[in-house]
Amino acid sequence: MHLIIPAAGMGRRMGSDRNKLLLTLMGKPLLAWTLLAAEAADGITWLGIVGQPTDQSDFQQILRELSLSKPVQLIQGGETRQESVYNGLQALPPDAERVLIHDGARCLATPQLLNRCAAVLLDCPGLVAAVPVKDTIKVVDQTGVIQDTPDRKNLWAAQTPQGFDVQLLKQCHDKGRTLGWEVTDDAALFERCKLPVRIVEGEETNLKVTTPVDLAIAEFILRQRLGL
Repeated sequence: MHLIIPAAGMGRRMGSDRNKLLLTLMGKPLLAWTLLAAEAADGITWLGIVGQPTDQSDFQQILRELSLSKPVQLIQGGETRQESVYNGLQALPPDAERVLIHDGARCLATPQLLNRCAAVLLDCPGLVAAVPVKDTIKVVDQTGVIQDTPDRKNLWAAQTPQGFDVQLLKQCHDKGRTLGWEVTDDAALFERCKLPVRIVEGEETNLKVTTPVDLAIAEFILRQRLGL
């Protein structure tokens, strides 16, 4: 299974002027924790890191320190996550049939989650790791007035990995570029193309590190996980 890691974002909400994946968590860059999970996942055989040229030397240093056994390719990112994933798809080896896409900022995803998604993807064209929504969700209009309260039994919070048939996802990206679609995840492209996307049970600890509070929570989770 091939894995693309979008890692081209900046850390503005983190209060940082650099790529947030270079910030440290328990002595290692956030990206390193993501890579270690991929390294430990038996179902992953190839990794592509999509980043900006200014981060290439830092990424290379991380890779030297980790000495991963799996092949890793550095890929130039785009202006948006959507463009970065598109570039990642073009850089896949010619024999790639299925691909998982996992945000580098979700650095606490376990190897078990990656393996579970890789296994399910063999039997479906698309999937999303997700967890059931616990909060009551309100749909509001532009003035802040509630318009609807959907049944939370039908609501799931999307995470990554998200996984897809490579050729189908390439077709969806091409159609999105032609029609000017702007989406925040690849599942949305699949949905717009009327292709089925299956939910795979995610992990409550698989949070996306975006703010300083997220970083503190991630450290707490990691300390618990490592028994520190």
